[in-house]
Amino acid sequence: MNTLLLTHPDCLRHDTGDAHPESAERLKAALSALESEEFSYLIREVPPKASREQLLLAHTPAYLDQMLALHEVAPLQLDPDTVISAHSVEAALYAAGAVIQAVDEVAQGLCRNAFCAIRPPGHHAEPDAAGGFCLFSNVAIGALYARRTYGFKRVAVVDFDVHHGNGTQAVLRPHKGMFYASSHQRDLFPHGAATEDQGDADGAVLVNVALPPDGGSREFREAYSATIVPRLRQFHPDFLLISAGFDAHAADLLSDVRLQVEDFAWVTRELRDFAGGKVVSVLEGGYDLPSLAACVAAHVRALMGR
Repeated sequence: MNTLLLTHPDCLRHDTGDAHPESAERLKAALSALESEEFSYLIREVPPKASREQLLLAHTPAYLDQMLALHEVAPLQLDPDTVISAHSVEAALYAAGAVIQAVDEVAQGLCRNAFCAIRPPGHHAEPDAAGGFCLFSNVAIGALYARRTYGFKRVAVVDFDVHHGNGTQAVLRPHKGMFYASSHQRDLFPHGAATEDQGDADGAVLVNVALPPDGGSREFREAYSATIVPRLRQFHPDFLLISAGFDAHAADLLSDVRLQVEDFAWVTRELRDFAGGKVVSVLEGGYDLPSLAACVAAHVRALMGR
């Protein structure tokens, strides 16, 4: 079985305006990196939109109603970082739909694993609020959908974006049988004590490891080798989703962590065999186009077992 690549052309229509770091050029760069011959064996599919019922797994009805109506007043600045255009909500529906379809195909054994090349990203979207470039909590929706639809008892999310996935954590936190681990730069957006939160016995397992500014490969790999991977092994997931953000690369101007392309290949190899290989990876951040393209290629190559 081969790796599944899911994307939708409408994800390019989410217009954030001039000079915004989360632009359509990001997705173009990521997809261009997957056009070479070595990626010809990818299964390439176009997803449907996520349904209201699926979005309600992570979001409140009031928030969902608000978001679905925003196309009528777009363009709109939701907060200092988050912008929507007339096509942004449609793009977000396809982004969440890609994660749902990836869960379906991986859970049913139709592909080896999956990578969702989508935007807008999702890990800062909380149950009742957009933020940090994110509209819907794509990975959290996929995690809760995997449990509800396929009966997985232990579903894990590992987030190596340089920013803490406060939205994913907020959605998953009340749910026993869920696991959320994040490696992120200390004192970077979204700030707050939640980046150090380790959860409690009545909800999800939370494993947060803060990396020092200017930290590099050693600190990053130690976070996984000493903390995240052992805790994930102890949790013994039935299904694993990855929030694959590449903004911890040294060339990315939105952080101070100094990772290299091989670090992302390494962490992908560390994670890809958990849950019997039932792994869905979802694009989050990464704002320097050349490094984003190189990291996406290395990540997908590792998912393919190369």
